[in-house]
Amino acid sequence: MTENLPVVGWHISTYSADTNASCVEAGPLGDGSGRVAVRHSRNPDGGTIVYTREEWDAFVAGVKDSEFDF
Repeated sequence: MTENLPVVGWHISTYSADTNASCVEAGPLGDGSGRVAVRHSRNPDGGTIVYTREEWDAFVAGVKDSEFDF
């Protein structure tokens, strides 16, 4: 989902910041909604996905619980 976004406090993974690798950036929308935006770090104008706070929290919990270890 791409939309006109308010200011986003983008953060890039520390695993890719120094290696210039392809990665994602994520950050909270500065509109007080609690939503989190995600985009590709190498193509920041290529589109953004916006998650609700609940969706983001579920994703982070899954990562911490190794749900995405393929």
